[in-house]
Amino acid sequence: MIEDRLRDLWDQLRGRRPHMPYFLEAVRLQGIRGISDLRVEFTYPVSVIAGENASGKSTVLFAAACAYEVPGAGARAFVPSTLFPSFRPKAGHRADPAGPVVIEYDHKTPEGRLPMLWRYGKGWTRSFRGRAGAKQPKRSVYLRTLANLSNPSEVRGILSASRRAATSAEHPLTPSQIEFAQQVLPFRYSEVIDLAFGANSRSLLFAEQRGGAAYSELHMAAGERSIFRLAQEVAQAQGALILIDEIEAGLHPWIQQLLMLQLQQVAIRNDLQIVVTTHSPVILDSVPRDARIFLTRDLDGAVRVQPPYRDVVQDALYGRSNDTLNVLCEDEVAEAILLGVSGGISQELRLQGKSLRVGRDTGADEFHTHARAFKKFGQLDSFVFVLDGDKQLSRAAELLQSDAAGRPVLFLPGAGSPEQWVWTELTARSGELAQSFGQDPDSLARQLARLNALYDAASGGPSEIAKSKLRALAQHLDRTSANVSQAVAGVAADDPSSEVQPLIEALKDALSSWRQA
Repeated sequence: MIEDRLRDLWDQLRGRRPHMPYFLEAVRLQGIRGISDLRVEFTYPVSVIAGENASGKSTVLFAAACAYEVPGAGARAFVPSTLFPSFRPKAGHRADPAGPVVIEYDHKTPEGRLPMLWRYGKGWTRSFRGRAGAKQPKRSVYLRTLANLSNPSEVRGILSASRRAATSAEHPLTPSQIEFAQQVLPFRYSEVIDLAFGANSRSLLFAEQRGGAAYSELHMAAGERSIFRLAQEVAQAQGALILIDEIEAGLHPWIQQLLMLQLQQVAIRNDLQIVVTTHSPVILDSVPRDARIFLTRDLDGAVRVQPPYRDVVQDALYGRSNDTLNVLCEDEVAEAILLGVSGGISQELRLQGKSLRVGRDTGADEFHTHARAFKKFGQLDSFVFVLDGDKQLSRAAELLQSDAAGRPVLFLPGAGSPEQWVWTELTARSGELAQSFGQDPDSLARQLARLNALYDAASGGPSEIAKSKLRALAQHLDRTSANVSQAVAGVAADDPSSEVQPLIEALKDALSSWRQA
């Protein structure tokens, strides 16, 4: 039910995005915290930044916090000099680098798009790419870091204030704040009060649960406290930029999912743009793929944005693939071919549950970087890589075989693209396949001949022509190219003399070795 609700929210947020008056579209960082040149784009109203430790997640978040002039905030609250302090003593040789730094922004505002940058030389300065009279856009910004969620010094300060001064005011949480917390936390509260102490504005939450339990913030679990504090700041924010570092801190996976659901609901209602960082696969699964921003720091120290991971790669990098042999291929048709042949393999080897999982990701050029990452995180032994048949002598295959460290690198049948092989098999096996497609054999043969006559004289390479023919046939059959390809592969797998048999035998060998290990 929650997953269905999330998918509905994703569609609503995509539709809301063009109508948001303020939107931070991109941040570019140069020369800061070991980042030489990194551009991060935000395309969805609720973005999740993920990556290993020291990959630059918090740096991007703090840079985003400096994008706006924040009404009501102190003059130095949301500026680079505060969020990126430097250690440069007058004496001694230990000091942070003093090289030039640039933080550049692409803003969407009611007045149009506005480029802006912060630059550090002898000090921090702001500029607008020569636009006369331009000013930094104003917008509410909320920044929450891991330290804020359960800061011991903050708790000690509240305790000290509460002992010195009587309560000066009681502020019940608003209905929207209560609703936010109630939708996420497992408890049911009859009352939640924000107690203020003295003139220094220190405050302490006090909650009373239905059933009689009553306690102050000092006795709250870290996760409970963080949800209430988030509710106070986020539930009533309007048009704001919300930035939360390591949002999953102190939260059970179930609560993480509920929190992301609630944040996206509030984003729609209040025109919020939200950016969070995480190490949690649950948080990543709570937003669409185009909202996931993966940062990685290469062996040479360069930080870059990875293409959005498909689930099979994401699960491997976040520790959820140890009980499965993952077969990673390039695209949807390749995945369909592998799914078509895997059914027979599962039956023959008596595989249990999801022992074999087929997934796809970006093109072959990215596979060797995936192999490096899997090796780094101890996941490489759970992978088999399958490239298209036309990649057998490619540079991509050479790099992958080097970085895969002995893991199997297999190839789909045929010397061309997967679509070319599928079309060849369709033509040769139309009689066997007709019933699978609900077609008369003669009718299917005529349709194949018609498409051959229509497309074979077209300009373009064999791969492009095969893709067009396959799409046209799939449309005629009221199916997808992947559906047709999976059916073709299944029929070919039953033929001991078919061109797909070497791939099947190699997959069986890989599975047997993996099971023994």
